[in-house]
Amino acid sequence: MINVLDQLIQHTHWLVLTGAGVSAESGVPTYRDRHGVWQRKPPVKHQEFIEHHSARQRFWSRNMVGWRFMASAKPNVAHNTLADLEAIGYVGCLVTQNVDGLHQRAGSQKVIDLHGRVDTVTCMSCQLKFPRQPLQQWLEENNPDYAALSGAIAPDGDADIDELDYSAMQIPDCEYCGGILKPDAVFYGDSVPVHRLADAEREMRNAQGLVVVGSSLTTYSGYRFCLWAQQQNKPIVIINQGTTRADTIATQCTDEICSQVLANWLKRVN
Repeated sequence: MINVLDQLIQHTHWLVLTGAGVSAESGVPTYRDRHGVWQRKPPVKHQEFIEHHSARQRFWSRNMVGWRFMASAKPNVAHNTLADLEAIGYVGCLVTQNVDGLHQRAGSQKVIDLHGRVDTVTCMSCQLKFPRQPLQQWLEENNPDYAALSGAIAPDGDADIDELDYSAMQIPDCEYCGGILKPDAVFYGDSVPVHRLADAEREMRNAQGLVVVGSSLTTYSGYRFCLWAQQQNKPIVIINQGTTRADTIATQCTDEICSQVLANWLKRVN
């Protein structure tokens, strides 16, 4: 850890990229294990959700169960420490692959939600945006049998309850136009919005280096930040429990617990 901390205190205005490992201590599980291997059932994909009523039934039945936990999850030491590091200038921008909103709840100000958020939904027809929380009451009132279920929670607020028959699940439509409501998160099979990606790339150009926290970088969505930093000859520091896709191009790596490394970074600069 010492070499990593020595590297971190050499610069200010880092761009920090966070993944599911940051929220693990808040009880939100990760998608992959230490070796980057997928460890849960496949999520509903974007095209499935848009094209098939049954896929939306599957999604909302699982999401209704998972949302109860996501709504009550609290920021942990890692989230709080990153907010403190931003306040004193060591974190210039935070880009998160997570959709839980915990960085903002911890007090981070400059956050790019690369994959969106699950606490709002948008009508795919009229583009009106709605808060997620009021939908929970509608879902539970209209699906009392499903509302009583429980299941293993996933990082996107989903829950693993796939053995059920979803055919009777009542799902919400837009109250204004009757269109499909979809959480404002990038589903698998969809792409990060171009404008959001451009904002993130600009922040990488403005940063003095890249810190990856709690991500295996298995998907290109996160790995590209390391390629950008490498192209710009900027240091790359990886803090992750397990191997990552960018270990071979990183300046420094550590598999220590994220919150401990971040807390020691804050202690050193204070």
